[in-house]
Amino acid sequence: MRSLILLAMIAAGPALPQKLYFPGSGDWERVQPQQAGWSADGLDALLRFAESRRSTGVVILVGGRILTEQHWDPKRFEATAQYRFEKTADGQILEDVASMQKSVTAMLFGIARAKKLVDFDTPVSKALGAGWSKLSAEQEGAITMRHLLTMTSGTSDELGFEAAPATKWRYNSVAYQKILPALARVAGKDANTLTREWLTGPIGMRHGEWRERPNMRGMVGFVTAARDMARFGLMVLAGGVWNGKRIVDAEFVEEALRPSQKLNPSYGLLWWLNGQPVRRAGARGGEMLIPTAPKDAVAAQGALGRKVYVAKSLGLVAVRIGGEAQRKGEADFNTEFWRLLMAAAPKGVSR
Repeated sequence: MRSLILLAMIAAGPALPQKLYFPGSGDWERVQPQQAGWSADGLDALLRFAESRRSTGVVILVGGRILTEQHWDPKRFEATAQYRFEKTADGQILEDVASMQKSVTAMLFGIARAKKLVDFDTPVSKALGAGWSKLSAEQEGAITMRHLLTMTSGTSDELGFEAAPATKWRYNSVAYQKILPALARVAGKDANTLTREWLTGPIGMRHGEWRERPNMRGMVGFVTAARDMARFGLMVLAGGVWNGKRIVDAEFVEEALRPSQKLNPSYGLLWWLNGQPVRRAGARGGEMLIPTAPKDAVAAQGALGRKVYVAKSLGLVAVRIGGEAQRKGEADFNTEFWRLLMAAAPKGVSR
């Protein structure tokens, strides 16, 4: 009888989870692909593709449970020095997740805002102190935390003047990196302490540490593991909640995952958004970030193809870490990853 019920559920269409599962500190529950309506063969094809693109780890959750997961030896290829890999005592691969850290920082800002330590309209110079840029005092004073969160500060990579705030969208990691020290200053805690107390500790991330990058003076990286980033993605999927406990304000999470300005509709608050026209070199007018993914998909993205994808319509979180995911002449990683993922998805699921 149980088998008949299962077959009937699969035949009826996608079995998207209604209630999210949150892993504890022990074993992480899994769900069999067939039970969730997914194709095991299709997921295997996805993992083979990820392996061919020099991945060291892929974790995919449906409803919070592990749908599929695989890890590969990073010694298969040479790591870029500033993102070098290492292993923990229990064998987990740790990596500087590159600009995926931006989406983590966004949630830390949301927590600081809920604590009334800082707000969108707070001038960066008030939170961080004057003289953080090469601008005049008047120009510097006009830049708010919102401008850093939306990549509209108007500064150059050298933190000089390029445009008035909110008039130009420019992906500027140097300006972005002023957010975390600003949060540390207003909180009166160092970056690792506040991150552990506010975010990584409450959601059970075992590994998550800010470190100065050896080959990028003055820049910090967030070093963590694929499963830990899957926990972060699950918290975002849940709207800022972890197992019934509010971690990030729901209103802030919603705002972070929608267009933050009109200059680049595919960018939220340090999150990339699908379903919107993307403004980037080589993009055609009206093109989405990931044409093969659901329109509601959002992503934390970093150099070398590091990803945390969240798709609420699928109840899904997907993490990919590793070496360079896309070399010259190879098809777009985002597009191919999601093409294979959607091919394995329950029948009836559409983009």
